[in-house]
This record gives sequence, structure tokens and C-alpha cells, in this order.
Amino acid sequence: MFIAIARPAVEPQGPDAVAVPGSPAVPLLKPRALHARLLANAALRRRRGWRRRQENRREDADYWLHAAAVAVGKAAQLRRAQAAPLP
Repeated sequence: MFIAIARPAVEPQGPDAVAVPGSPAVPLLKPRALHARLLANAALRRRRGWRRRQENRREDADYWLHAAAVAVGKAAQLRRAQAAPLP
């Protein structure tokens, strides 16, 4: 019996190399959009940390507050690395 191994009709393109065939490609973000996403992520992490602190879950709170600081650091590093400074 002959079995032909066919390639999928849709193959991943761009930065999402492990995408499932047929799924939409992940678009590349402009520096300003990536910076805004990192800062929004940091704000969510900080809010989650404060919520954990109010629930007396100190270890979780410390983790999320540290994760927020790391996200802000990544955003600042991105801002310094870009050729055109963000306002």
C-alpha cells in the first residue's frame, strides 16, 4: 500500500514557528505597541500582587509584585534599545 505524506495547505509564517497549521499568524508589533503592552502587563501584575497582599497571601504577592517590576524593566530596556525614542 502506498502512503503519500502531504504537506499542510497552510504553513506557519513569521515569528510564530510552532503555530498549528491553519491558525492565524502572530503579527509583529511596532515598538510603541509592544511598549504599551509590556506596561499594561506590568499594571495587571501589580494589581494582582496587591490583591494577593490583601488576601494575606504574602508569597504570591511578593512574586507578582516582583514580576511587575521585571515587566517595567523590560519596557524601559525596549525603550532604550529602539532607534527612535518613544514619547
